Amino acid sequence: MSETLFNEKNIQIIDGAHDWRDALWQASLPLIKEDAITTDYVLNMIASVEKNGPYMVLTDYFALMHARPGQGVNKLGMSLLISRKAIDLEGKPVKIFLVMAAVDNTSHLQSLQKVVSILMDSKSYQIILNANKKAIAAMFAKAKV
Repeated sequence: MSETLFNEKNIQIIDGAHDWRDALWQASLPLIKEDAITTDYVLNMIASVEKNGPYMVLTDYFALMHARPGQGVNKLGMSLLISRKAIDLEGKPVKIFLVMAAVDNTSHLQSLQKVVSILMDSKSYQIILNANKKAIAAMFAKAKV
């Protein structure tokens, strides 16, 4: 991958949201603006949670939001929304919404692996939870995500 997926444009910090759907729409906005995804992709993510429950919440306060690859996806993209207040996602509190848009079943795996390694590091995870956009962008740039 020649360019990084994360920069200050697709990292957002908010105080809170009305509900998880509102948070997801806001988290998806940078990807919609850069034409990486369509609104259909956001609707597919919402439908997936409504059908399957909060399976996208992978660990405390973290949700990896996604839908089927290709459907409503124009190009590989990721965006990050951090909420200072936890938002209920079907009974699970979430502060970090990572939206992943994949065009196929494999092209996103390398980027996803890098993101997961950052999230698995407790110091890095704390930087994200602390909601400092510049520090988060620098951390992702250093990891070349």
